[in-house]
Amino acid sequence: MAAPSTTPNRPALGPDAPLRLGVVGNGNRGIIAKTAADLDPSAQVVAACDPLPRARDRAAERFGPGVAATATVDELIGVGVDAAFVTSPDHLHAEHACALLEAGVAVFVDKPLAITVEQADQILATARRTGSRLYVGHNMRHMPVIKLLRELIADGRIGEVKAIWCRYFVGDGGDRFFKDWHAERSKVNSLLLQKGAHDIDVIHWLAGGHASRVSAMGGLTVYGQVGDRTDRTGQVVTEWLDRERNWPPLAQTGLNPVIDVEDLSMMTMALDNGVYATYSECHYTPDYWRNYTVIGTEGRLENFGLGPGGVVRLWNRRTEFAPDGDETFPIPEAPGGHHGADPALLREFLRFVREGGATQTSPVDARAAVAAAATATTSLRAGGGALDVPPLDAEVRAWFDAGQPA
Repeated sequence: MAAPSTTPNRPALGPDAPLRLGVVGNGNRGIIAKTAADLDPSAQVVAACDPLPRARDRAAERFGPGVAATATVDELIGVGVDAAFVTSPDHLHAEHACALLEAGVAVFVDKPLAITVEQADQILATARRTGSRLYVGHNMRHMPVIKLLRELIADGRIGEVKAIWCRYFVGDGGDRFFKDWHAERSKVNSLLLQKGAHDIDVIHWLAGGHASRVSAMGGLTVYGQVGDRTDRTGQVVTEWLDRERNWPPLAQTGLNPVIDVEDLSMMTMALDNGVYATYSECHYTPDYWRNYTVIGTEGRLENFGLGPGGVVRLWNRRTEFAPDGDETFPIPEAPGGHHGADPALLREFLRFVREGGATQTSPVDARAAVAAAATATTSLRAGGGALDVPPLDAEVRAWFDAGQPA
């Protein structure tokens, strides 16, 4: 494996070293920079970047009166930051992440890593060339329900994994994804990618492989019929989200002026290790949760719920319909957003910035999720035929698999 072509841009930091944090894109997810700083007494948000005046005004409210509010990434870099969170709209991730990496800033890219395979590969190649640290915010790997599924698989409770099915009921999809830029192909490619990147990454993680061939079908089946539209530029989702009143879906008002993404998608995957998987998402269900079924050579697992009060059930005996399974495992409780996943994710990132080392998330796996979803989106919009997923450059993959060595 060839070494990076430039000297690694890594500051020498100890485990308790002060960290100056920045955030690029002070919209819905920009708040995670504050969460990170609140978790770590040695970390402070010193700069927030956003081209929108309203978002810059929000910076002082979120991060305190001393934060520098900038309009460009170059200005944020000029303030001086050790690490930055890229939470800008998805189509800007590559531009912003690469600029930060080139400047020697450790980067947290919120999922999805990018909206095309080419953009994702650009980010990984830039990290390898510069030696700047790259981390991707696939927080579901830290969710107790996912960790429980993975532990039961690792313990051999269902034998060798052969199939994984995921159904995602996006009960507030009309509010979260059809009232701002998420409804536009130019900004997200597809919601199969934007939302599905989480679940495809989980499928890959549980299965121990990456999708190598995919197909998909779907369409804009409901929200295209809603005629009431509103430009919400500069707003954040909490300003319009109302889970109880905005129902049924065709009664929605104030949708984004442009809507050209699908609200229903179904994807099939053949993984490179022989596992087969399916992923389906619907953005107008009455309930909101994800359901995973993992089938092995000696049984199957299925989750019911995502947090406290929910369970994972195991079937490993032959039977007719048995709704309770053969064993039941309560989903552990963990404090914090996304059922405790956000604090765990952010602590891991700050530790990684200071010390490097292994992380539960993986830029290679994040790229694999983008590649699978982007290829599936092409299939969905071109008749549903099966397509090969482009592989990652072998040398880039080897560098990340080695832990982003200096």
